[in-house]
Amino acid sequence: MNMKKIVLTCSRFKGKPRIFLKFEYDDELISIVKKLDGACWSGSLRVWHIKDSAENMKKIEQLLHGIAEIEFFGIKKDRMNERLTPVKISEDTEIGKSLRRFNEYLTQKRYSKNTIKVYNESLGIFLAWVSKDESEINNSDINQFNTEYILGNNYGRSYQNQIISAIKLYFSKFRNKEFDVELLERPRKKRGLPNVLSKEEVKRILEAPVNIKHKAMLSLIYACGLRCGELLSLRPQDIDSKRELLRVWEGKGMKDRFVPLSGRILVLLRTYYISYRPVKWLFEGSIKGNKYSSRSLQQVLKAASRKAGIKKPVTLHWLRHSYATHLLENGVNLRYIQEILGHSSSKTTEIYTHVSNREIRNIKSPFEDL
Repeated sequence: MNMKKIVLTCSRFKGKPRIFLKFEYDDELISIVKKLDGACWSGSLRVWHIKDSAENMKKIEQLLHGIAEIEFFGIKKDRMNERLTPVKISEDTEIGKSLRRFNEYLTQKRYSKNTIKVYNESLGIFLAWVSKDESEINNSDINQFNTEYILGNNYGRSYQNQIISAIKLYFSKFRNKEFDVELLERPRKKRGLPNVLSKEEVKRILEAPVNIKHKAMLSLIYACGLRCGELLSLRPQDIDSKRELLRVWEGKGMKDRFVPLSGRILVLLRTYYISYRPVKWLFEGSIKGNKYSSRSLQQVLKAASRKAGIKKPVTLHWLRHSYATHLLENGVNLRYIQEILGHSSSKTTEIYTHVSNREIRNIKSPFEDL
């Protein structure tokens, strides 16, 4: 007998973030969903929904374990491993003073606003959990924190690595004699493969939008292998149509780089520019001069994927992965791909060799000789 299936997706309902639970009518599943605090049925959407939170994601997993197969559409499967509410710390406390000092240091070093926010939250969680004077913190406190807080709450590798990065940076700058940052180990990396779409799938997605702005944004991400933040930070003057180059300013790691622009994408961008006449950013929201939001762009991709008949939970980064893999399959040297993508290490770029089928598809299976 086949296991029941339920699809989870996240979106907004009446302006509030919600987790939507989609499944065929089933009395047992309905009775289970009703056990979730705050679960509601939407007659207009024909779907159950609940407040979007890490706690609720965990509860859903626990209640449906062994009863239904959960499919995550547009949600990372480790969402339930995310941290809960960040610790609120008064600026007047010793921890608050430490965080202010750390914030000043990160700001002076020109870390991005998002990195500063994440590092401060991570350090605050650790210092609040340890609850002792900084000068007394030692490596055993870190081990206990990892065991009881990170592993005890089943938080993911990325969150663990994020906190360790904040701790190492803080104590390497504001060192105490009891704590040796060199002995602080990171979790083993999960060596997953990048998600890649076929050229046909990419074509269907890029042709799906009717709105020229939506088409231009998705096309430029794939055509140049851009990250979402890099696309939304582009200005009209970053396009050098004569040299057929796109300049990316302060990408990941604060690195600038040039990316080649094809003639086809330039034609599309000219058509878009004539229609919208952006003022400050290449792609602006409904208010002139304001950046287009990343969340709105994600919704654009989701709608395009649905219209294109793509069942996979496609993300914007999949387009970047697909660009790199397709370049490799076209015979472009890995060193050039590394430069175009803005990777600091060639090892990061080499992961695409594991998903490229340029050589693999030429391998003859011994099954053919039977």
